[in-house]
Amino acid sequence: MADVRVHDQLAIALVRSTVSHGTLGDIDTAAAKELPGVEAVFTARDLEDSLGHVPRIPPRVSFDETVVSYLQPILAVDRVRYVGEPIAVVVASDRYLAEDAVDLVFAEIEPLDPSLDADAASRPIHEAGNLVTTLLVEYGEVDSALEQAEVVVETELSIGRHSGVPMETRGITVEYDSGNGHLTVHGATKVPHWNRNTICDLLAIEPATLTMKETAIGGGFGVRGELYPEDVLAVWVAAELRRSVSWIEDRREHLMAANHSRDQRHRAVIAGDRSGRILALSSEFSMDMGAYVRTHSVRVADLTLSMLPGPYDIANYRAAGRCVVTNKTPTGTYRGPGRFESSFVRERLIDLFAAELDMDPVDVRRVNLIRPDQIPYRRPLFSTGEAVVFGEGDFPRMLDLVLETLDVDEVETRRASGEMVGHGVAMFLEKSGLGPWETGSIEVDPGGVISVRSGCSSVGQGIRTALAQVVADRLQVDVALVRVELLDTDKTQHGVGSYASRSTVTAGSALVAASDEIIETAKKVVAVDLEVDPADLEFGDGAVHVVGSPEYSVSLFETASRLTPNQAARYGLASPGLSASSVFDIERVAYPCGAQGAVASVDRETGEITVEQLVLCYDIGRAVNPMLVKGQMEGGAIQALGGTLMEAFTYDESGNPLATSFMDYMLPTMAETPSLVAIPSEISPTETNPLGIKGAGEGGVPGVAAAIASAVDSALGRPGAVTSVPISPEDLF
Repeated sequence: MADVRVHDQLAIALVRSTVSHGTLGDIDTAAAKELPGVEAVFTARDLEDSLGHVPRIPPRVSFDETVVSYLQPILAVDRVRYVGEPIAVVVASDRYLAEDAVDLVFAEIEPLDPSLDADAASRPIHEAGNLVTTLLVEYGEVDSALEQAEVVVETELSIGRHSGVPMETRGITVEYDSGNGHLTVHGATKVPHWNRNTICDLLAIEPATLTMKETAIGGGFGVRGELYPEDVLAVWVAAELRRSVSWIEDRREHLMAANHSRDQRHRAVIAGDRSGRILALSSEFSMDMGAYVRTHSVRVADLTLSMLPGPYDIANYRAAGRCVVTNKTPTGTYRGPGRFESSFVRERLIDLFAAELDMDPVDVRRVNLIRPDQIPYRRPLFSTGEAVVFGEGDFPRMLDLVLETLDVDEVETRRASGEMVGHGVAMFLEKSGLGPWETGSIEVDPGGVISVRSGCSSVGQGIRTALAQVVADRLQVDVALVRVELLDTDKTQHGVGSYASRSTVTAGSALVAASDEIIETAKKVVAVDLEVDPADLEFGDGAVHVVGSPEYSVSLFETASRLTPNQAARYGLASPGLSASSVFDIERVAYPCGAQGAVASVDRETGEITVEQLVLCYDIGRAVNPMLVKGQMEGGAIQALGGTLMEAFTYDESGNPLATSFMDYMLPTMAETPSLVAIPSEISPTETNPLGIKGAGEGGVPGVAAAIASAVDSALGRPGAVTSVPISPEDLF
């Protein structure tokens, strides 16, 4: 985004709280305003004067009335609740001056005791208290099953706070057109239409005067592209000053102000009989949401609850998730939300259960996995408001594929020779193709190019390549002729966006229908020109042919050239040009299954863990582009490796973040990356969409932590030794 430059643009920098919890008093901006080159300094008071209130960012998903009291204002009002919270915005001629001016703004903050533990009773940080809500799910007879079970295992398990760290941080450039007052946002990602509509709502701007334009960026990972205070502020500043403005986040800001994630603590129980059959699963957990409820509301807790039973046939289940605010950075989703957490908890429980029975953990999994003859399998649960139905899949086969690839025999040989090395496996359940709908449009240019648009955006997942392949395959043309455009809300007026492994599934399906409409329109045109019945025509190789007479052939591009404004009516068309648009409605989501295996060794002297091998198997249904799918699986696994061994947002007793640079926030590099084997399975195409595909973006993530933990247990010879991630060498030693 720093490369996007528009005429006469100004730079924005944020004044952020240096206190985790405190009463906000006067904010002295006089010295900053006197600095040459500074155009303005705004506080919440200026927002109130301009708008009559300070906007608070509403939830995008999982709306619950209880969250209203916990929504974040775009600038702090009366109180600050985490280090990094925006309290003022400086506008200057360039970023350097803006940063200098930030240092001249002085905010009076009276410190208050921080609340830093989601499980501990402490000073309320909001008037409504610290407990936002408690989500409950239950089916079967859990208490009865626990009483009758021959084996009951209880434990505490925790998943540390970490998040996505994209190479390119957040950024936004708002271009102001002085001629008509139109605002164009460059840098829209993930959900441009929702962000546009919400900004317009918050700032009382007509949607027609605000355009969101996507730019090419690196990964999103759930973190980039949500609506943050800085996004709303940038648009407001541009409208207020009638100038173009730009805000680029530095790394320190990203680590302490962009959404964190995970951060759950479970008290979990598994019960079963001596044959290895699981009779009941239960967990009570707290989720640290940070200081405010952001756009994902309680979605991560909801997903954790619905995904905790995983791909197993468990008759009795109960769970409760407490969503609690603390004086830490607010949280949101991160690649595999709720799946990473629930998979770690469930698979650790199964390993403990197997140890108690003195059974092979793999055998316990086989006993309890949902069998192919049980599909479709209906679980009496709701996830993101929809009934949970597994419509296809061979879950045991996923486990077999991992075990066939994992170097189990070699590991056992090394263990026998005295090495501290072990292997482990984990199963997981995914969720992909979320609705409710998505759009796609195609336009055939007579010059030989097919332009494609959709309501999904490119966030590093390769969506433009995949959609080009879908259209090229359907229209039977060279993929080089298909151009998938970056999203522009003026050109694509409706869309849901890219998240939750949905974009290729939903936009691809919409484009299948649009492609079919293009073909039917082309047949109508050729039928008129050749004076034949459309039933006597067929389509192939990008052209319409007369059945049995291939010499009578008209390409799509030639067809488009005939549809001029003065000729469209001749073919019974209301408008010129060969184009089509479609909406794909999602009736139900797909639940792909996968398995992951790990080989890990432990250094006796230091407790350092080396993950030597990760085997990743995932039921993709069909792979539009196998290379992209493997890349997604491998990239996700490396991110999960980071969350398992090294990544952690920590705080001191005053609520100061201790990880604000790469000196403190550790990321896996190539040196820590193990041998990776990605196996995208295509044995169970889904019937939820015409392509038969399941989302690939998160399939490399969910089971990695559990598989590595199991491998470390195996290396130590101590089942259940690992009860939390990240696994620190100090704790392990």
